[in-house]
Order: sequence, then C-alpha cells, then structure tokens
Amino acid sequence: MAFMEKPPAGKVLLDDTVPLTAQIEASQSLHSHTISTLSLPLPPKKLIGNMEREFIAERQKGLQAYLDVITTHHILSNCELVKKFLDPNSYSVNYTEIALQHVSMFFRSEPKWEVVEPLKDIGWRIRKKYFLMKIKNQPKERLMLSWADPGPDKYLSDKDLQYAVKLLSSCSHPYIYKITFATANESSALVIRPFSEKGTLKDLIYKAKPKDPFLKKYCNPKKIQGLELQQIKTYGRQILEVLKFLHEKGFPYGHLHSANVMLDGDTCKLLDLENSLLGLPSFYRSYFSQFRKINTLEGVDVHCFGHLLYEMTYGRPPDTIPVDSFPPAPSVFVVSVLESILTCEAMKNGMPTVSRLLQMPLFSDVLLTNSEKPQFKIPTKLKEALKTSKECIEKRLTEEQKLIHQHRRLTRAQSHHGSEEEKKKRKILARKKSKRSAYESGEEHSAKYSNSNNSGSGASSPLTSPSSPTPPSTAGASSIPPAPPPPPLPPAAPPLSTEVPMQPNPQPDVSASRGALLSSIQNFQKGTLKKTQTCDYSAPRIS
Repeated sequence: MAFMEKPPAGKVLLDDTVPLTAQIEASQSLHSHTISTLSLPLPPKKLIGNMEREFIAERQKGLQAYLDVITTHHILSNCELVKKFLDPNSYSVNYTEIALQHVSMFFRSEPKWEVVEPLKDIGWRIRKKYFLMKIKNQPKERLMLSWADPGPDKYLSDKDLQYAVKLLSSCSHPYIYKITFATANESSALVIRPFSEKGTLKDLIYKAKPKDPFLKKYCNPKKIQGLELQQIKTYGRQILEVLKFLHEKGFPYGHLHSANVMLDGDTCKLLDLENSLLGLPSFYRSYFSQFRKINTLEGVDVHCFGHLLYEMTYGRPPDTIPVDSFPPAPSVFVVSVLESILTCEAMKNGMPTVSRLLQMPLFSDVLLTNSEKPQFKIPTKLKEALKTSKECIEKRLTEEQKLIHQHRRLTRAQSHHGSEEEKKKRKILARKKSKRSAYESGEEHSAKYSNSNNSGSGASSPLTSPSSPTPPSTAGASSIPPAPPPPPLPPAAPPLSTEVPMQPNPQPDVSASRGALLSSIQNFQKGTLKKTQTCDYSAPRIS
C-alpha cells in the first residue's frame, strides 16, 4: 500500500462530535441470567429475586439514567469506547493500525525519523493518533507526530490541501507552535512538532502529565483550581492576538480549546492549524451548533475562547451553556468578558469580535514583550480556495443549526401536547364540543318537525268544524235510488289558539310556536272525538 493511499470510493466522513443517544427498550433472559444492552458499571444487584419483573424494570431505569449521564457528558460522549458501544457499525475500524501503516510507509521515504513509542489516547479525537518521535542523529530531542484523516468539513481540493498543509511549516508567529514537518495526501495528513514536557494549557490547569490518556487527565480531576489573575490576563491576551492574526489572514481556525494551546515558558502557542484544512469538527461543536447566531468561524473562535477563559478562571469547564450565573472570580473584569460570550443574552445577540475583546479592561492593559515578527505568506489563489472552504464550512453549520432548531421546536410541541395539563384541557374541550353538537342536533330536528307540520296543515286555509251529512233530496221522485251521501269529514284537531291574528308576524317567534305545537300534541285526547254513523245506500233495491 502506498503512503497515504486514496480512500475507497463512497467513504462516509462522519462528524464524531455529533452526540449519540440510546434508549433501553427491553431486557432478555439468557441461561438464567438477565442481560441488557449496557456493558458498563451496573446499578445495585441482588441475589434473590433478581428475575422478578419489578426488579428488572427498576434496574432498567437505573441503567437508562446511567446511560443518559454518559451520553450527555462532553468528554465521555466523544470517547471511542462509548462510540463503538452505541454505534458499532460506524466505529468498527481500528484507526491505530491504520495510522501505524501510514506512518511506517512514511518512514520508508524519510529514514531519518524513528518512532520511540505510540502516545496512546492522549487526544480526544477518534481518528487522530499520536506518536513520540526522534531524529536518528539527534537521539535526545523528542518530537510528536500526529496523523489524521479528513473530516466532514473537508472542502479543499486534494491539490490545495497538500499545498496548504506543507505551507504550515513556513508559518512564523510568537503565539503559534512551530511545525517541523508537514505533508498531506487525499486520505490523510501527517504533522511533526517538538514535544513539550511541560504540556498544554489544559495540563497546567488540571495538574496532569502530558503523556497520560485524555480521559485519565481531564475527565475527573482530583483538584479543581483556576489560574492566577495575571496568568488569565496574559494568556488570554496572547490567544486573542493570534486569533486576530489568523482572521486577518483569512485562515479559518475554529479549533480553540485549552488542550490545543501549548505552553512554552510563560507563552501560549496555538496548535493544530491543520485541523480546519482537513475539515475536522470542532471540540465544542455540540455547544455552538445549538445557537443560530454563532454562524461564522470568527464567532466560533470567540465562543470557544469563552469556554477557555471560564476554564482558566474556575479550573473546570462550565456545567451548562448558556451560563445563568458565574461563581466569584478573581476580577469583575473576568466576569464582564464571560458575560459577553457565554450568557443567554450573548447567544441571542451574537458573539463580540476579537478586536472588541482586546479593548475590554481585562486585556487592554496587558503588555506583550515578545518582539518576533509574524510571517505567514498565503498565495492569492490559495486564499480564494480557503475563503470558499470557509464559506462551505459555515453553510454546513447553518444548515445543522436550522435542523436542530426545528427538532427542538417539534420536541417542545410534542412534550407540551402530551403533558397531563394539556390532556385534561383536551378532554374538557371534547366534552363541551360533544354537548354542543348534541344540542345543535336536537334544535335542527325540532326545526325540521315544525316546518313539516306547518307545510302540511295549510297555513293559508282557516280551520273548519266537521259538518253533518247532507240528507237526500225529495224533489223529482224517481225509481232510481238517490246517490249515497259523501262520507263524513274527520274531526279537526282542537284549535291552536283562541285568537287568530289577522296579519302574521313577518318574523315569528320560532321557539314560542314550537312550544305551542308541542303542548297541543301532548294535550290531545282521543275521547273528545264524536262518534259517527254511516248509512249505507249502496245496496240495490227491488221494488
């Protein structure tokens, strides 16, 4: 395999900073033991009754709560073991072996370098590996090699990526850590720097050893203590100066955090400028992707600086973002800067610029003694490529923020719709609607009945009484019998009212008429009808 061979076609570039979630839905009994989908320290067990349904349900709740803590913890959720456990299909590759293969191929073409030992898990990235190096003719000097493959924000062409990575070794700035050697190809990049026994700014804050694994150093510190005020002011000013320099050069960064700041005496120096060229996701992406006002790489750098300043001040990262209130700080000026970056109001209004932060009282009076002149020449053609890449990175961030915002709104609506209070309201409204529909249906039925009675009774004809049968005529006797009299008319219903209005009201009272009609029907008595006798003259007579 050639050094840094091209990735296979169709390779999916995952964003490892996207938080994974898991839901324990069921348990399973296997060989008389109950197992679940979690291979982590379990809630309390018991020997007797451990197969009871109630105990299993209670245990699943405990497992779910523990799993939720892990997936919401910023460092643990990015751990390779957690990712492999929750998503084994996407994280089945052994990146340490792949890195060793690429590094071995590199040493075949560059025989002056030699690997001393792998620095296992000293970083938080799953797809970035580190090795302790030395030069054969300078065996006492130690260097650190880092290897990484491209991420989801890699928008530079392969040619521009190779040129930009090689250009990093020519960058000279008092607050950028020197790169000894750098090279890249379509599939990965390899960078060599001097190894610092003093470690990073994060190692200083957490009193950690640089070679220890990332989780061991930073996940659960034994002692939490912030830096002194003068250190906060000096380190903060130096970091802001190098961010301003990169922004003016049009070089996208977006990867500021305390483990990416190397300490060289009393000077802070920025690390991992190659990350943005490779399109790797930021350490704090899961935070700033929640806020739509942080939609530029300059804004991302300022937001990340807020995290770093909080960590320098209090010796630990903030519990939540945004921050509602700040603990006592060495200076009110520190809190003033933090409030302009990490509060809810700041998230709504947008991040301040680096120039604005440099003018704030916390940093404006810091004197910088380093006289090294910054140098970083970027060709015009590469500047245009970097500008286009920066715009694409910001576009993907904006689209992701939009999706998160829509999902949050939908979740809030579903939560509100499913609350007990809303369920009670819907039941009350449903009952009211049902009663209203029944009442309207009854009124409609009564109105139809009233209309049918009015049309059938002939409202224009006056009511008449039944008449007696007409006697046969005696004039003009004849042998032909007279015709039978007509049958009697049926008796009429009792009058609706004793008074008949001469002129009907153009808008009658429907309810009153309906009531009178219903009352007349109810009071009707069959016994009041008169009995009638019919004389049948239809039979023939023989004289």
